[in-house]
Amino acid sequence: MLDFKHSKREVMRTRMRDRGIYILPNLFTIGALFAGFYAIVQAMNGRWEHAAVAIFIAMLLDGLDGRVARMTHTQSAFGAELDSLSDMVSFGVAPALIMYVYSLKGLGKFGWIAAFVYCAGAALRLARFNTQLEVADKRFFQGLPSPSAAALVAGFVWVMIEYGVSGEEISWLAAGVTLFAGISMVTNLKFYSGKEINLRRSVPFFVVLLIVLFFILVSTSPPEVLLIMFVLYGLSGYVYTTWHWLKRKENTPKALPDEEK
Repeated sequence: MLDFKHSKREVMRTRMRDRGIYILPNLFTIGALFAGFYAIVQAMNGRWEHAAVAIFIAMLLDGLDGRVARMTHTQSAFGAELDSLSDMVSFGVAPALIMYVYSLKGLGKFGWIAAFVYCAGAALRLARFNTQLEVADKRFFQGLPSPSAAALVAGFVWVMIEYGVSGEEISWLAAGVTLFAGISMVTNLKFYSGKEINLRRSVPFFVVLLIVLFFILVSTSPPEVLLIMFVLYGLSGYVYTTWHWLKRKENTPKALPDEEK
């Protein structure tokens, strides 16, 4: 009888422990959702720098929740759905609203259409990602990831605010950045995912040194460094596709003229 009670108590403890572990990655997801909501509130209050920083915080938390879930073996269908909904708010609605209120409002109908193209692009990107989890190449993303698109938009606003540029002065440039980010999300271009990186595997010393140098570089001027980094990443898909197309074209055997056949 005592053994039965003891085993039952152990089972209850295990269930409670497992339940606590499953909560852990979802807390990161809720944190990312809160950061996205906070970005919207700050944009409505005209605090553009706070709104942009909140998008980057949401991006960081979004990257952590998946890795925590995989490292603790606590992936779940609930967590995947919550993560997708959080991404739509933080990386779909929030960046579109921030850019619209900051700069696109003065363009009238074209301004909100550009913001909607971005928002719709994020929704389509997330829906396609969720339906291709089992068949997608883990090394690459198909289309620009929504967090990177959001970072591109937020970084642009952050840099403009840093240099004292008002949204009315660069409305058309802002529209171009918004449309570029929105359309890039629904393309078939390949963007490196970085999922091959194993954090539990030992790495050479120079890799650690590069990471330290990266953080030093970001700390010197966060807006400019982050914007340049995500602009380069946003262009990397186009560069990779062009390079792959040219390489394939070179390897394609040319047809001989009729007289040489």
